[in-house]
Amino acid sequence: MTLQTLRAALAEAEAGEYAVGAFNVSSIDQAIAVLDAAEAERSPVIVQSIAGMSAYDDESRWWTRLRGLVEEYSEVPAVLHLDHGRTYDDCVRAIDHGFTSVMIDASRSTDTDEPASFDENVAATRRVVDTAAPAGVSVEGELGTIGGAEAGVSGIVEEIVFADPDQAVEFVAQTGVDALAVAVGTSHGSVKFTDAAGGQRLRLELIAEIKSRLPDTFLVLHGSSSVPADAVSVINAHGGEVRPSYGISPAQKSQGVAAGIRKINQGTDSHLAWSAELRRFLQENPAVVEPSEQLRPAIGGFRAMVAQRMREFGSSGRA
Repeated sequence: MTLQTLRAALAEAEAGEYAVGAFNVSSIDQAIAVLDAAEAERSPVIVQSIAGMSAYDDESRWWTRLRGLVEEYSEVPAVLHLDHGRTYDDCVRAIDHGFTSVMIDASRSTDTDEPASFDENVAATRRVVDTAAPAGVSVEGELGTIGGAEAGVSGIVEEIVFADPDQAVEFVAQTGVDALAVAVGTSHGSVKFTDAAGGQRLRLELIAEIKSRLPDTFLVLHGSSSVPADAVSVINAHGGEVRPSYGISPAQKSQGVAAGIRKINQGTDSHLAWSAELRRFLQENPAVVEPSEQLRPAIGGFRAMVAQRMREFGSSGRA
């Protein structure tokens, strides 16, 4: 099966009323874990990379090999997606490397990281659409600002600026995006909400309203990891110092899918699972220096978390 565009994958999800998981990877090992999970679960999948965030110095070489790896999984309906492209050049480089979908995140200024104006967001997003569409590449935009940090390393929970339904309609009309990431109560990073109520803050009525007004645009949930307490506990019991917090509960994400979400981004949960198994192994096996032995449990933890999320999002068995 050839690589899919984001629009094609999410159109199938719309028809089946499920969401496709979009999993951040920063190494070949993590990409294999995601694709192995998709193959085992018979699930469509979105493999996504962030510009400048990988284990490798040469991003061009990394992206070329990532595209080749995804193509090797011929039975997996897969999208290769650029997550949080901050600039036009980021998106063009991804298109040139065979990505079938790109996200231009123009919701924040690249200079100050403050929220951009609506007109600035529209102009930057439209420019990417004008380049991507002739190449057959889907485009995701973002409206409103989602709290936290995309890299998942910040201990600061930033303010969420919720998406406005009227602006959402105007934004899609002016940009022509295929998918829209909407700020509806989630937060990026491994530290999200400091109280248990945070995991129940998804604005389901806002998702439903935007979906009712944009039936042909696919809605995306960013910053949706659940931050499983067991993984955080394992990390901290084996030398880590991850601050405990609350993410979006799996039940809330299922309700979000029912309200119209068709793509769910997840990075933190699988990163926590990787780190938990790696730290556990290294502490329990201090004499082991062979990288393959160290990586095997980390890959397994990552793969298991991805598979679990696929089942929760309703995409398992849909390939």
